[in-house]
Amino acid sequence: MEFIDLYAGIGGIRFAFEANGHECVFSSEWDKYSQITYNAFHGEVPFGDIHEIQDIENQIPDHDLLTAGFPCQPFSLAGVSKKNSLGRLHGFDDATQGTEFFKVKEILRIKQPATFLLENVKNLKSHDKGKTFTTICKSLTEIGYTFETRIIDAAHWVPQHRERIYIIGFRNDLNVTSEQIKSIFPSLPEQRIYELGEIIIPEAKIRELHGDRYTLGRGTWNALQRHRARHQGLGNGFGFNMNQMPFANNVTRTMSARYYKDGAEILLQQEGEIPRRITPLEACMLQGFPEDCYRFFNGEVEQPVSDAQAYKQFGNSVAVPVLNAIARNMTDFIEDKGLLINQEEIAVN
Repeated sequence: MEFIDLYAGIGGIRFAFEANGHECVFSSEWDKYSQITYNAFHGEVPFGDIHEIQDIENQIPDHDLLTAGFPCQPFSLAGVSKKNSLGRLHGFDDATQGTEFFKVKEILRIKQPATFLLENVKNLKSHDKGKTFTTICKSLTEIGYTFETRIIDAAHWVPQHRERIYIIGFRNDLNVTSEQIKSIFPSLPEQRIYELGEIIIPEAKIRELHGDRYTLGRGTWNALQRHRARHQGLGNGFGFNMNQMPFANNVTRTMSARYYKDGAEILLQQEGEIPRRITPLEACMLQGFPEDCYRFFNGEVEQPVSDAQAYKQFGNSVAVPVLNAIARNMTDFIEDKGLLINQEEIAVN
């Protein structure tokens, strides 16, 4: 299939579908630093702000598959909590991010690709007492698609809890049923691809290469401990998360885009009192990116962006092995059912 990669970030979804034989014919990502990493990974600078495209019919190429990890901050638990505390709007009321779904809807409506895959935070389903998700479902139905959703935790593939909702849809004239779409979502693997202990760089090597670069500053560590104690006193579950040596089969919390600030979600115990952050290379591996990407963070070639930007990008990205499983199943389904997507006449066996 020919596919487009919208709200592409650094191209995690693209890796999965290209690995299964499909061709990306258009990509879009507004963040300039993500564009730099995307270009390093894929040899292509994505189009910028998708809202600058007014003539969808002619400015976006025809495609068989639309993929989009549209912004999740308006719907995420952390994002909603933060915006509530600041008195800001969230969800579809967030004019800067919440409306991105409707751009995806318009592209689907006008270009009518055979199939799509959308990805977002699991809170999308419960946001605003379910009203947000109801709106999304109604919109996709109105433009002629049958679809199903599944919340999948990446911890079954990689040592990181990362629950995301995936929406797979097919155009109605392809006569794909809801039950058939449900069968596309991957079964959970019997074991992870690798464990945390296999990707954490030994402390001696970290100190040889980076000194104390990734060790938290004393002020940051003290602030995290105060923050945790305060919330524990209130009966809340907030606070940093420490992964204990020797790591082995530990599973981390979800890495988020704010990881660069204090590393609170994933701290690694080390000799001495103060823990360290994971490195950008470890973040790359924790998200299951292809080994060819490691060279940009292991010193083999120049790192394309700063550590802070790399953390943001991996925190905003997908767990690639989950997408690999979905892409493989979508590909097998399309071939098995005889969906002749790349031809003018579409037939279903």
